Amino acid sequence: MGIKEKRILVTGGAGYIGSHTCTLLLQDGYDVTVVDNLCNSSVVALDRIGELAGCQPKFIRADLRDAMLLEEVLQSQQFDAVIHFAGLKAVGESVSRPVAYFDNNVSGTVNLLKAMDRANVKTFVFSSSATVYGDPQSLPLTEKVPCSGTANPYGRTKLMVEDILADLYASDSEWRIARLRYFNPVGAHPSGRIGEDPRGVPNNLMPYISQVAGGTRECLSVYGNDYPTPDGTGVRDYIHVMDLAQGHLAALDYLSAKVRGELLTTNLGTGRGISVLEMVNAFVSVTGQNVPYKIVERRPGDVACCYADASLAGRLLGWRATRGLEEMCADTWRWQSMNPHGFATA
Repeated sequence: MGIKEKRILVTGGAGYIGSHTCTLLLQDGYDVTVVDNLCNSSVVALDRIGELAGCQPKFIRADLRDAMLLEEVLQSQQFDAVIHFAGLKAVGESVSRPVAYFDNNVSGTVNLLKAMDRANVKTFVFSSSATVYGDPQSLPLTEKVPCSGTANPYGRTKLMVEDILADLYASDSEWRIARLRYFNPVGAHPSGRIGEDPRGVPNNLMPYISQVAGGTRECLSVYGNDYPTPDGTGVRDYIHVMDLAQGHLAALDYLSAKVRGELLTTNLGTGRGISVLEMVNAFVSVTGQNVPYKIVERRPGDVACCYADASLAGRLLGWRATRGLEEMCADTWRWQSMNPHGFATA
């Protein structure tokens, strides 16, 4: 059986990165089943995935903390791989609700891995994060940098799951595992039909910029302009969500080609740092929209500068980010202007 006929279970497939990845998987001929509890996503996204891909993913509403239901899902058909996006992801919220984050992100993943093991499904792509690196001591960040400085509970949940996966592979080398460390996903599907739909006040820069441009919010707060960066504002590695989604397909292809087990750890980023003001100015230039902003105090836990060395993904997966800053801004604005209230307008 070729990889393109394979059955893939996608947890959190209705979310931001999950929805874009599911669209590409379906377009590429995969059989896709989504498990999502919809706590931070919308079933409308699944309808739009079907519209874009020309076929609908199967959908099971389930929470990863429901171990019995997970068992039923994994036993219901013979899946070939699992892509695991599901989890809570707001850094600030993780500080105020750490137990909820460990419960969802760590306990939920353990339930999933146990159900996979019992169903003999041992190919696993994990949605990790550059937060595992903590405050970078040197740049660009390579995968060999020690991951010991994680500054918040969200990052610790990602690092704990990475450690669990390493121990799992050490105990059973039949597992084929990819730990994908994302940098800062932005943008939307070029159709404007799916994109980032944050609940309440956005935690990330790009949706905040686009909501200010669209008039939903009055002003962007820029947290600090006294960092040791070219313009004093924080620098991050922003990657287009479509590039990120394609990284998951590349990881699946890589794992499927392995005769034996594998533990792959790789960054998914562009390798280029972009400052907050550079992003604001690019957005204004590309869209013609006004984005008023004010400089406020630094945010606790923020680092000055963070960007990837993404060369390993190029060598091993044949993958690299191809979409630039203009495309990130244009696609974000198309999504925002077509869906000013996110999926709630549907």
